Amino acid sequence: MLPPRLLLASLALTSLAATAEPDSYRLGTQRFIAEIAETHGFDASALEALLAQARYRQSIIDAMNQPYEAKPWRDYRKLFLTPERIRGGADFWRANAATLQRAEASFGVQPEIIVAIIGVETSYGANVGRYPVLDALTTLGFSYPKRADFFRSQLTELLELAREEQIKPAELRGSYVGAMGLPQFIPSSYRAYAVDFDADGQRDLWRSNADVIGSVANYFKQHGWRPDGSVAFRAQVTTAHLQGLEIAEKRPIAPKLTLEALQESGVSWEPNLLDSATPASLIRLDGPEEEYWIGLENFYVITRYNHSNLYAMAVHQLSEAIRAAFAEAG
Repeated sequence: MLPPRLLLASLALTSLAATAEPDSYRLGTQRFIAEIAETHGFDASALEALLAQARYRQSIIDAMNQPYEAKPWRDYRKLFLTPERIRGGADFWRANAATLQRAEASFGVQPEIIVAIIGVETSYGANVGRYPVLDALTTLGFSYPKRADFFRSQLTELLELAREEQIKPAELRGSYVGAMGLPQFIPSSYRAYAVDFDADGQRDLWRSNADVIGSVANYFKQHGWRPDGSVAFRAQVTTAHLQGLEIAEKRPIAPKLTLEALQESGVSWEPNLLDSATPASLIRLDGPEEEYWIGLENFYVITRYNHSNLYAMAVHQLSEAIRAAFAEAG
């Protein structure tokens, strides 16, 4: 048997070997540099020097295989509907009230929705991510076959963003999927939807709350947010009549039923104030008891930010709690 010191050293070497850079990572880096230098006009030697700073991280692969959205709703909800996040949202609203009001006037998105997104994503900037963005995008782009094409495209978007905004990509930190800043925009969303809402000549989603607020609002507007529309509400069902009715669970379904069709299938809700032709979807969540919800078009828009009904419901419920806390505080 090895002495304790040698045994620990052996275990450490084994651990390192288990997370060593796979061949796919090295070969993927080489191919990516050659391709992007040719198709996007980047200097190959500069790309090589930049990507030499990136590192393969097995912890990123592990996180991809165990996302929060795999949890049941009863556990997922507890992560975000907390007194701290509700109180923090009301505080953030008060501190940025004028900017939120301006964003609503410009984009038609209510303050509580914008604040709830920032709250769910990063707790109002308290946790913007600990992974180097280069590490996240190279690890997933070169060594995660299920979604490698997508993350290689995001790495390209990051390089274009860095060139446009004069950002140093090696210095950026974000989530394990490479999402950045207070609203956790992936690079393609940053390029497409971020706005310079404080008019200082730069779209800064780390240090400018105005840019963060305006960018989230613009994202929602561009994805079809309805300023005067509801989001979701609880429903009661007669399960005997639900046969053949498409029911969404964790994955979103576009609202293609009508409220009238849902009523005819044994679904009811109070108060019943919306037009019977309103598009809707029926959502079933596994709470402490089974929950049914009616999701409207604005609910589906929230799922464009994160393709999960659990996420959208957390944002919706947090937004309502924040609005109540903000109003109570005057």
